[in-house]
Amino acid sequence: MKILLKLSGLIDKLSKYVGWAIMWLILMAVLISAGNAITRKAFRISSNALLDLQWYLFSGVFLLGAGYAFLKNVHVRIDFLSSRLSERARSWIDVIGILVFLAPFCWILIQMSWPLFVKAWQSGEMSQNAGGLIRWPVYLLLPVGMALLLLQSAAELIKRIAFLRGLIPSPLARNQAKQDSSAAMLSDTPPGEAR
Repeated sequence: MKILLKLSGLIDKLSKYVGWAIMWLILMAVLISAGNAITRKAFRISSNALLDLQWYLFSGVFLLGAGYAFLKNVHVRIDFLSSRLSERARSWIDVIGILVFLAPFCWILIQMSWPLFVKAWQSGEMSQNAGGLIRWPVYLLLPVGMALLLLQSAAELIKRIAFLRGLIPSPLARNQAKQDSSAAMLSDTPPGEAR
């Protein structure tokens, strides 16, 4: 299990690196969107290539960031139910969810999207808009994003099983403590004081 936990740590590092890179994609998307809007309004100049690039970058942030969101435990969850369960029950739900739903979902999307990417690559498919960009880079984002999410789900599965076996503290508790401290910093009540 120690080897698997080390592998989980390496996958976590990869997801953190991807999360860091995504911050730059967000900045690029904002700058390109603002620049395109300014030139369109001020000079009546527009570029379909820049419009395509905007949605390519947005797609990259969304698809490549899914694994990072899972690492940071900021993905969609039914908190009003899960917060009432024990750490062990929540970990069992995560194990079952990863094995039954998330991993098969990622695998199916990889299998279905890879041929689309290959076809676009081979044909040199271009945007339907005049002056638009080639399409294969945005098609590649789906299988790569799902592969990153699948890797992170394997890392989370390893951590949940290690917790259930009593080998590590709950990974959910660490994430919850971080979220609680972030929420406390945003509120006017200092951490640890009653409201």
